[in-house]
Amino acid sequence: MHIDYYLSLGSPWTHLGAARIEALAAQHGATIRPIPCDFGGTVFPASGGLPLPKRSPQRQAYRMQELRRWREALDIPIHVQPKHFPCDESFSAACVIAVRETQGDAPALRLAHRVLKALWEEEANPADRETLSRLITEVGLDAAAVTALAEDPRWAEMRQADSQAALARGVFGAPSYVIGEDIFWGQDRLEFVAKRLAQT
Repeated sequence: MHIDYYLSLGSPWTHLGAARIEALAAQHGATIRPIPCDFGGTVFPASGGLPLPKRSPQRQAYRMQELRRWREALDIPIHVQPKHFPCDESFSAACVIAVRETQGDAPALRLAHRVLKALWEEEANPADRETLSRLITEVGLDAAAVTALAEDPRWAEMRQADSQAALARGVFGAPSYVIGEDIFWGQDRLEFVAKRLAQT
C-alpha cells in the first residue's frame, strides 16, 4: 500500500492527524509520500475553498470550537490561536520537498511534522530561518545543507506542480490521504484510511 499525503505546513488539522497517519502507515507496512501543497494560493481558488480570513464569521467560530474539541479528544496540546499563525509556509515547504527529492520520503515526513508541531504546540515560528534550522537539526538533518539546497527555485516550482497535480487528482483540502483512487480528506477520516489499508 502507498499513501500520497497532501498536506499544509500551516494546518492544525494536518498536525492533529500527523502521529496517527504515521502510525497507520507503520502498522500496515504502507509507504507514505509527503506532498506539501500551496492550498491558499493555488488549491483553494481552483476548487471553491476560501483561506481562513475570508471565511464567514460563523465558519471561523465553528472552527475554533472544533479545534478545542479535537484537542481534548486526542489529548494533543495545541494552541488554537498560535502566536505565529498564519505562517509563511513557502520556505519550509521548499525544505521538505528538497529533502523528499534528495533523501527520501521518511526524512521529509519527519521534517514536515516537526514544523507543524513547532507552530501549533510550541509557539515557534517556522518561517524564521534560525528556528527552521533548529527544527531541521532536531530531525537529524544537516540544517546548513538543507537550507542551502532549498534556495533552489526548482522546489517552489515543484510545489506548484504538485498543487496542480493534487487538483487534477481531486484533492481540495488538507490533510488529504490518497490511496489509489480513494481520497480521504481530513484527520477525522483516518478511521476510513485504516479500513482501506487493511484491505488486501
